[in-house]
Amino acid sequence: MPEVADSAVQSRSVDISAQRVARVYAQAIIDAADKKNCRADVLEELESLVRDVLPKVPRALEVFASPKVALEQKLALIDRIAAGRMQPTTVHALHVLARHGRLGLVGEIVAGARALANQLAGLQQAQFTTAVPLGDDQQRQLVADVEQAVGARLAASFAVNPELIGGLVVMIGDTVYDQSIATGLGRLGGNLHRRTIHEIQYGRDRLASA
Repeated sequence: MPEVADSAVQSRSVDISAQRVARVYAQAIIDAADKKNCRADVLEELESLVRDVLPKVPRALEVFASPKVALEQKLALIDRIAAGRMQPTTVHALHVLARHGRLGLVGEIVAGARALANQLAGLQQAQFTTAVPLGDDQQRQLVADVEQAVGARLAASFAVNPELIGGLVVMIGDTVYDQSIATGLGRLGGNLHRRTIHEIQYGRDRLASA
């Protein structure tokens, strides 16, 4: 048991260390992009790399993370991936990560850069988890209503959890609003769009009965 406990403590220490490193490089990426007035483009290109490219090419992430792969190979891989698709500032940021042995943290770094950009823009991170997928109009309506209820602008992301009993959970920063449908509306100020809420619950009930 002591070995298990020590391992857990060590793992948490590694995670915290990685988060700190990610924040440092995230700040550097934002600063470099702002100097070239291309923050939005750089963030979108990096997010596309993490979201769309690397999951389809697992070998690429292995190369990024491996200390055994020569720097020249990593730089060449970056250039192949970026060719004609990324701005020089984006490519330079990836080269810097490669030279400093941090490409394996690219996902955490990009997430940190987005969070920092949202913070600088006055947006609070908000995670919406629903029992059923929502259409674009439903998402926009839900975000608008929650923004009105909490009095803040939100950077929203959506996830689906079919096992969600209440149909909707909203996490803003460290605060979780667990919508039980019957009582949860009041806790968000009663301003949520009731039609959207009912559609979420109806979709969940249909899913459960199926």
